[in-house]
Amino acid sequence: MQENGTETTGSIRRSQTSGGSSRPRKKKKNQLPIGFGVFLAIIVIGILLGFKNGTLALFWAFGCCFGFILQKSRFCFTASLRDPCITGSTSITRAVLIAFAITTIGFAAIKYGAFVNGQEIPGQSYIMPISLATAVGGIMFGIGMVIAGGCASGTLMRVGEGFAMQMLSLLFFVIGSLIGASHMGWWTENFIATAPRIFLPDVFGWAGAVILQLATIGLLYIAADLYEKKKMGIEE
Repeated sequence: MQENGTETTGSIRRSQTSGGSSRPRKKKKNQLPIGFGVFLAIIVIGILLGFKNGTLALFWAFGCCFGFILQKSRFCFTASLRDPCITGSTSITRAVLIAFAITTIGFAAIKYGAFVNGQEIPGQSYIMPISLATAVGGIMFGIGMVIAGGCASGTLMRVGEGFAMQMLSLLFFVIGSLIGASHMGWWTENFIATAPRIFLPDVFGWAGAVILQLATIGLLYIAADLYEKKKMGIEE
């Protein structure tokens, strides 16, 4: 009986392994020709833009490189805020904080260099007033980007990958921007015009502003790391 059972079991295993019920795997298409074609098109477009305007060619090259980095790194501001709540992972959150720390040092150096040389400090026009509009806009944008599954950069990157959902998100992103632009005058008149503009070096000095911002980023990094360890049940 054991021999028969063994023979029967063996025949069943052989039939499952080599039987006709298992479907052959489809061979993956070779995408190298497509990749080379796209790369060649990028170079040709860059050269044509360069003949027209060197700045346009620079923007084109930077945009292509930035999109490639985003796609390969899966770097997304939405994920940095969403993942800790959904999965408990803070790896992207900490990556964003590191990026903030690096840009804090870099931009502070550029601005301070202009300041000590008596030049106009670059980027001062982007110091926006803090008002109710800031809070309302932040909450609305935060809810929208979580539902859509990506922020502006993440949406554009996934549109390039062919995600239909992100194409729909991009459409409503444009529609929402147009609606917001049409209402901007009301928000400016009632909230933004009278709101304060805060430039940290004016309050704490250049060194104090950099130290304060880096300390805040460092505390957030530590908190994110501890949060992930607690969520994942990792013990020191």
